[in-house]
Amino acid sequence: MSDTQRILAITACPTGIAHTFMAAENLGQAAQRLGHEIKVETHGSIGVENALTAEDIDRAAAVVVAADKQVDLTRFAGKRVVTAPVADGIRRPEELIREALAATPRAEAPRQEARDDARPGVGTTVYKALMNGVSHMIPFVVAGGLLLAVSLSLGGTPTPEGLVIPEDSFWYVISQVGALAFTLMVPVLSGYIAYAIADRPGLAPGMIGGFIANTGALYGSDSGAGFIGAIVTGFLAGYVALAIKKIPVHRYIAPIWPIIVIPVLTTLVVALLFVYVLGAPIAGAFAALTAFLAGLEGGSVILLGAVLGAMIAFDMGGPVNKTAFLFGGGLIAAGNAAPMGMVAAAIAVPPLGMGLATLLRRRYFTVQERESGIAALFMGFFGITEGAIPFAAARPLQVIPANMLGGTVAGAVAAVLAVEDNVMHGGPIVAVLGAVENVAGFFAAIVVGLVVTALTALFLLGLSARRNGGEGAAADHGESTGTEGDRIGAGEREPVAVGAAGGSTAAAAASPAPAAPPAPAPSGPAAGARSEERSTGSVLDYLSEDTVLLDVDGARRDDVVRRLVELGAATGQVRDVDAVVAAALAREGQGTTGVGQGIAIPHAKSAEVAAPLVAFARSTEGVQWESMDGEPVHLVFLIAVPQEQAGDEHLRILATLSRALTRTEFRNSLLEARSRSEVIRVLEDRLG
Repeated sequence: MSDTQRILAITACPTGIAHTFMAAENLGQAAQRLGHEIKVETHGSIGVENALTAEDIDRAAAVVVAADKQVDLTRFAGKRVVTAPVADGIRRPEELIREALAATPRAEAPRQEARDDARPGVGTTVYKALMNGVSHMIPFVVAGGLLLAVSLSLGGTPTPEGLVIPEDSFWYVISQVGALAFTLMVPVLSGYIAYAIADRPGLAPGMIGGFIANTGALYGSDSGAGFIGAIVTGFLAGYVALAIKKIPVHRYIAPIWPIIVIPVLTTLVVALLFVYVLGAPIAGAFAALTAFLAGLEGGSVILLGAVLGAMIAFDMGGPVNKTAFLFGGGLIAAGNAAPMGMVAAAIAVPPLGMGLATLLRRRYFTVQERESGIAALFMGFFGITEGAIPFAAARPLQVIPANMLGGTVAGAVAAVLAVEDNVMHGGPIVAVLGAVENVAGFFAAIVVGLVVTALTALFLLGLSARRNGGEGAAADHGESTGTEGDRIGAGEREPVAVGAAGGSTAAAAASPAPAAPPAPAPSGPAAGARSEERSTGSVLDYLSEDTVLLDVDGARRDDVVRRLVELGAATGQVRDVDAVVAAALAREGQGTTGVGQGIAIPHAKSAEVAAPLVAFARSTEGVQWESMDGEPVHLVFLIAVPQEQAGDEHLRILATLSRALTRTEFRNSLLEARSRSEVIRVLEDRLG
């Protein structure tokens, strides 16, 4: 099209903002070249910037969405919309704009579906949906688990039926609140898996399906299907709702289709399938497991302990777990407390083991998972196995086998050491309260089991990371507090105008993000000169000739990161080199910071950073960085900030560098600089 058109765009990436802002800048430049106006709404860890208004949408000729996370597109009903991964916004922005202008207007609220050639694979879709469910479930697990743990520890009394809180006690009320939070955990997991797949029409069917999965009485089971059942109903509801959404309907029916027809039909399909098709096998399996355990009684105690431990650790509150728990508890009244001793030891292993794993290899876990690890340690002490569910739901192939192996070992050791538990509860708390015979053996079984779980989980997570080409195992939803499936809209900031033709938006295209107040100056020798020259809080406040490294040819990615961090240590901006390097490499494990075009922007948040640091390295040969475009990296900017400043400041630095580095002439000037001082002059000309 030759006439000037008004284009809207949304860019988003799940783990940082470098890709987000590079895509935004490239789309802005492409619109200028094509003679169009453009406004880009950016969705990054810093929040939503340059938000599109209703007036913007009314005036728009087309919309480009370059995003690797879920974005609500219902506001673009009737508009020409094209969707693609954020990498396409960086690599082929002009094509996306042309495709958007040529697209067919959508008569109904558009769904976030990529074109056939850009649609994510089934594995990516499943992973994003699972992460969305897990991230929304975690607060319920933590809140419910901690409330139950506190109420049991302060108000519980050991009885043959377990730790009992008197109903007229204040702590009984607290325990009931915790139990309600746990009750919601399974439906929330199911609901938000469905939501990530089918958007809002999938939410209610997913949550209702989760309640059904957790209510065994509906399908003749003594126990609900737990979080595994929730995963099944979540995906079932999501894909059923998605299929119904794709049915063409008359325009008079379209308004009620997503709010009445899809939720009702999907709920009926999921409910009937689970109750009448899936429920019977679950109930049958429950009965078969009970009979199997009864057959083991009187045989090898080691085998019985191993089987009970594995079952306890398998689904953490689900039907398999409940079968083993009820079998052990039922024998207490018959005068045999040994099976319950095996169960009680295994109960604590999954949460304690995964909590220990988050402490031993923090880089393998996201920030949210590390916080869940602390809560899991607390819950494990009080015998709440569900503390490990967030880890198992997120990465079942690595965590569930580790849990089962640790549980198997704990149960077998407890059997060998003749541990007995006289109450129907588990975890170290029952020993503290005097309900366990052979306390030393009980703790030995738990310790051995949790160590086995932690080490096995770390081995499997590391193996998975190496197979996928990453240094760490953290999921790529991890650095921010949300995940890939999260709906974005967490507040707006000062607009970030992105290049447009002939308007006020165009004039601001090259301007950096709003400046944050400058951080405390470093104490090293580079601090004084920089603080005297600038007080605006620009990128150059944190970078000097002392943190510039030229000609690092022949080095590997990890070596480049370490050398740059060592420069920061020499200037006093970094206290502990190893800690900061580990944080930077953990970020690489979540997703490469090689953003293409020969650029990498590794970044780290750590308490061992004394003051914000920007360090630069150049390689003429190129460093293999697993970049988005598969090409070697020639320009590396390392950003490191103190943990307490890990919000807007490092994101603002990232945004500023990302925008600037999209300019070919800027990159060429850095590549051609003959000295460290010349590098600084180039940066001053562009960023100062």
